[in-house]
Amino acid sequence: MNKKVLSLIAMVLSLVLMLVGCGANSNSSSAQAPEVQETEKTETFRVGLECGYAPFNWTQLDDSNGAVPIDGSQEYAGGYDVEIAKRIAGGLGKKLVIVKTEWTGLLPALTSGKIDAIIAGMSPTAERKETIDFSDNYYKSDLVMVVKRGGKYDNATSIQDFKGAKLTAQLNTFHYTVIDQIEGVIKEPAMDDFPAMRVALESGMIDGYVTERPEAVSAESAN
Repeated sequence: MNKKVLSLIAMVLSLVLMLVGCGANSNSSSAQAPEVQETEKTETFRVGLECGYAPFNWTQLDDSNGAVPIDGSQEYAGGYDVEIAKRIAGGLGKKLVIVKTEWTGLLPALTSGKIDAIIAGMSPTAERKETIDFSDNYYKSDLVMVVKRGGKYDNATSIQDFKGAKLTAQLNTFHYTVIDQIEGVIKEPAMDDFPAMRVALESGMIDGYVTERPEAVSAESAN
């Protein structure tokens, strides 16, 4: 399937590296054998990733191009986020462990202590800052719309050209809220991940989805 990338809004999206979260409660029942748990914790740097958001992070079958094993899996994770994670782990003198986690599960995994950090395109909203800390931005990107080449909206030049279009974005992201800027749009339910949106676009369930430019370029190149 061919896709065309269209500019959606003149808004800069901050992709940020999140390094600090809340540790597990020391009074919980899982705190048995503290010496073992503390040793494991200090020797590893556990990073949560979707492993499905190319070119920042993706899943592959081998360790080519510096990919890292995914915890509890026979697969590997690669991408810019993984390279950053490797550098941080190296600087800390710890072994990097990649924990593949769905987008909606990243924050709970961090606050519960399952992972030590999230490295992802996660905007530092006021609500998120109430429970987690963010580092400085390491990448900024524009938001765009991905549509089918040759489809009804292939020649759109303005966001208002999408009046009547069935649009969506990823669940629990501000991408989904910017759809409200388009008058007369049919706002479909948000989706869990980008592979699901690509399938929905190909099948005709939606006419387009909001994303960042690098992901859109990756989607276009892959199809």
